[in-house]
Amino acid sequence: MQIYFSPELIKNEYQLLNIVDQNNKPVGFVTFLFDEKKVYVYGQAEDGVEEDFKDLMKPFIHGVKKAKKEIEEVLCYLTIGGKNIELKEEE
Repeated sequence: MQIYFSPELIKNEYQLLNIVDQNNKPVGFVTFLFDEKKVYVYGQAEDGVEEDFKDLMKPFIHGVKKAKKEIEEVLCYLTIGGKNIELKEEE
């Protein structure tokens, strides 16, 4: 299943992005909170989209790190169907 970001609210300090499938059905959300040197990421999605969710999040988080050079740390808490998932650092 293909999933995509659908921006809900974007400000300098935070972003709220809905996650939708190819039929524009909501399957989750992600929130990014920007501090001076840290980014806090909280997101959850429905069961059945774990690999697609990881594939969507990894490049986005990598892009945030590249775009905001002052960021020293990204703290993530991501869940699929209530189960915590990890994004490996080398990925």
